[in-house]
Amino acid sequence: MKRNPQDITLSSRRITRRALVMGGAQLGFGGLLLARMRHLQVDQADEFLLLAEENRIKVRLLAPARGLILDRNGVTLAGNEQIYRVSMIREDADDVDRVVTALRGLVRLDEDMLQRALREMDRRPHQAVTLADRLSWEELSAVAINMPSLPGITPEVGLSRVYPMGQDYAHVVGYVGRVSEKDIAEAETPDPLLQTPQFQIGKIGAEKVLEGALRGRAGSRRVEQNAAGRIMRELGRTEGQAGQDVQLTIDAGLQNFTQARLGTESASAVVMDTRNGDILAAVSSPSYDPNLFVSGISVPDYAALRDNDHRPLHNKIVQGLYPPGSTFKMVTLLAALEAGVIGSGETVYCPGHTTVSSRRFHCWKRGGHGQVDLAKSLRESCDVYYYELAQRAGIDRIAATARKLGLGQAHDIEMTSISEGLVPDRDWKQTRRGEAWMVGDSLNASIGQGFVLASPLQLAVMTARIASGLDISPRLVRSVDGVARPSGVNGPLEISRSLLEAARDGMYQVVNARGGTAGRSKFDLAGLKWAGKTGTSQVRNITAAERARGVFRNEDLPWERRDHALFVGYAPWDDPRYAVSVVVEHGGGGSRAAAPVARDIMLYALHGGIPPVEAYPTGQRGEIEEMLSSLRLDPRLNARPSGTSEA
Repeated sequence: MKRNPQDITLSSRRITRRALVMGGAQLGFGGLLLARMRHLQVDQADEFLLLAEENRIKVRLLAPARGLILDRNGVTLAGNEQIYRVSMIREDADDVDRVVTALRGLVRLDEDMLQRALREMDRRPHQAVTLADRLSWEELSAVAINMPSLPGITPEVGLSRVYPMGQDYAHVVGYVGRVSEKDIAEAETPDPLLQTPQFQIGKIGAEKVLEGALRGRAGSRRVEQNAAGRIMRELGRTEGQAGQDVQLTIDAGLQNFTQARLGTESASAVVMDTRNGDILAAVSSPSYDPNLFVSGISVPDYAALRDNDHRPLHNKIVQGLYPPGSTFKMVTLLAALEAGVIGSGETVYCPGHTTVSSRRFHCWKRGGHGQVDLAKSLRESCDVYYYELAQRAGIDRIAATARKLGLGQAHDIEMTSISEGLVPDRDWKQTRRGEAWMVGDSLNASIGQGFVLASPLQLAVMTARIASGLDISPRLVRSVDGVARPSGVNGPLEISRSLLEAARDGMYQVVNARGGTAGRSKFDLAGLKWAGKTGTSQVRNITAAERARGVFRNEDLPWERRDHALFVGYAPWDDPRYAVSVVVEHGGGGSRAAAPVARDIMLYALHGGIPPVEAYPTGQRGEIEEMLSSLRLDPRLNARPSGTSEA
C-alpha cells in the first residue's frame, strides 16, 4: 500500500529526533566517562600511586633510646645496652610453622618466649612480634644470610634496659618490662610505640613515675618489600628523639654501703640532707636484681622472691608501715611543750607503770625511772613521762604536731605505692571504727604504739625537720634533662626554735650522756657529735600472766614475733647536715639492732666514704674493723677498708 507523503515526512522527523537523543546520550555518557578517567588518572594519580607503593613499601617505627637514670655524681643507675633480636610478621610469612622450624635450626629459641610470641601473633597478625632476643652476633648473621628462606622474619639491632648496680636500686629506680595489654588499656592516649615489638616501659619506681620523660619519641624507617614480604632495601630513615636523662639525689656509694650494712636483715634505711631535702640513700632490704624483670622473670625466680618471708619485693622505704615506738616521743614532747602543759624543768615520777581506769600501762623499765625531767625522759626513754604528757596535751594536739613533722602523709616523691601511714585522732577513730577515743588510746599513741604507723621515709622527714627547724620535704629527683628540680625547703617549721632545741638536747643525751639508750653508738671524734632516738615497737600483746612470770626475751621468740628495732638521728649535732632513719623488722631492741647500723651509715655520709675505725670508741674498733672488712661492697664505688686511717 502506498504511504502518504505526509506520513513519510512525519516518520522521518521522528527517527531523526530519536537518533539525535540517542547520539546526545551516548556523547554525554562518553564525556562523563572521559571526565572520570581524567579524574582518576590525573587528579588522583598521587593517591593511587601511594596505594600502589604501600603494597611494596612499609613504614616501621623505630624505638628511641630510653633516657638514662644517674646518681647525683653521674654514676649510671639505669642504662641501655645493644642487643640482637629476630621478629616476625605473621601476615608476611607463608607458613609460620615451617619458618619457625627453619629458624630453630639457626638460633636458640626460648620455648616460653616462643609460645607467647605465637599467641601474640594470633592477636596481631599485621605487627612484628619478637621470637628471640639477646642473640649473639653469629646467630644474627646466620639469620641474615638465610633471609630468602625465612619470609616474614626480620633480624634487628635494638636497645634494652640494663641496671649496672644490680640490687642496690631495685626499690628506688624500679625496672622496665614488656608492654602488656593492661598497659595499653590504661594509657590515656595510647602511644604507637606501645605496639613496637619488645618495647619496654616502666613498671614500678622512678622508671614508671618518670615514664613520660624517659620514653622519648619514635622515629621511623621506610623499607621496600618484594611480593614474598622480604625486605629488599631501606628507602629512608627518620631518627627518633631519645628520652630525657634523669639525675637522682641518691649517692651511689652511700647507697651501696647502706645496702651492704643492712645485709640480709628485713630492714630499711633512709638518709636525707637536712639542708635541702635531698634523699641521699633509700634502701629496702633484702633486695633483688631488677635485670631479672627486663625480659620477663622466670616462674622459679619469681616464686623464690614472692615466697621469701623477708619480702624482697616489698618496698619498705615507703610501703613499710611500723609502729614508730619511742622514736615518736619527740612528737608527744613538742605537742606538750607547745600546749604549755609541761615545762622543761618539771619532773614526773615513774614507778614503772601508770594506772588509768583500773588498767595498768607499763614502762619498759619494770622498776621505774624515779623522778624524770624532759632530758631524762628522752635519754632513758621513760614511757610513764609520756603517758602523763598524753593525758595533759590530748591526742588532737599530738596528732597536729605529728603532721607538722611529716607523719601521716604520702610524700610526693618519684616512687610507686607510697603509703600515708596513720596519725590517729578522735575523728579518725569515730569515722573509721565507729568508736569514741579512749584515754588509753592516747597513752599508747604517746609512745608510738596503738594505732600510730609510720614509714622509714616519714621518720627520716620527721628527724630532718626537728634537726633543721625547716618545713622540709624529701626530694628524689635532682634534675630532668639538665633542668634542676626545686629544693625541698618550704620555709620555717611552725614550731618554736626554742622548743625544738629542747627536743634536740634530749636526743643529744640519748647518744652522748651516761645512761643514754644509744650510748654504745656514739662517735669518738673530737668536736663531732650526733643525736638520735632509739625505738622498740611491739608486734604482739604481752599478757599479764607473761609479765608475772617474766617477759620472754626477743631472742627466745620466733623471728616473726620479735619486736621491731628503730633508730632516728642527725649529725653533726650542732650544725645538722644529715638525718637518718633505720628500721629493722623483728630486730629486737633499737639500741642493739638499729642504732649501730644508723651510726655506720651516718659516719659514711660525714666522711664521704667508708668510715675510719678511729671514729669508733676504742673498745669497739677490733669488732668494727672486722665488720667493715666483711661487707660485700661494690669495688666500683667503695674500696675495701685497709687498716686504720686518719679521721
